Amino acid sequence: MTLDDAVRAMLLLLPRLVGRTKRLPLPEQLRALDLAPRHLSLLAYLQFDGPQTVSQLAERLEVAPTTVSLMVADLSRAGVLVRTEDEADRRRRIVGIAPEHADMIDASLATSARAWTRALEGVSAEQRRTVVEVLRTFEEALGPEAG
Repeated sequence: MTLDDAVRAMLLLLPRLVGRTKRLPLPEQLRALDLAPRHLSLLAYLQFDGPQTVSQLAERLEVAPTTVSLMVADLSRAGVLVRTEDEADRRRRIVGIAPEHADMIDASLATSARAWTRALEGVSAEQRRTVVEVLRTFEEALGPEAG
């Protein structure tokens, strides 16, 4: 595949991918919150990796801790997240999904997780790394005005 062929294929594929992703159903409780994609990424990290600190989440989401604090505050007010004291350091707070919302969030993330698993399971770790790097590079190349 030439570079031009690949660019044409991606120009066709990406809008379809985004469109299908946007049409994935969210539970009414999450739809009512009018969440940004970052909120869903935050919930995904918490669902897959368990409770974390705001700093850990900020590092993973590649945003400032204040941004994560605002997202956590929004989701905490809605009862989706809970903040607990860190037993090792009582000054720190650990953020987690409220137990009563865990199944709902798991179900809402399951379709995308299954699709990514299917897409990536048949390729090597190096190929998976390349896919992630290409998507990151594409995002960066769009520039901040696109996001």
